[in-house]
Amino acid sequence: MNEDMVNQPPHYRVGSVECIDAIKAALSREEFKGYLKAAAIKYIWRENHKGCNIEDLQKSVWYLNRLIKELEEQ
Repeated sequence: MNEDMVNQPPHYRVGSVECIDAIKAALSREEFKGYLKAAAIKYIWRENHKGCNIEDLQKSVWYLNRLIKELEEQ
């Protein structure tokens, strides 16, 4: 089985709950947007230091796309 480590990493799901959904439920709208920005920055920051350059940049894009989705829903 080929796992999607960018869009649906298996370690970010417990039962039917995605970690990102639990984080969103626990934070205010502004806090969640800040979290998404910080996560994008984190993956850009470390892309040259962990050996997963492309995957880290793809993860950064994932968080930026999620932020865009949140802004569009406002």
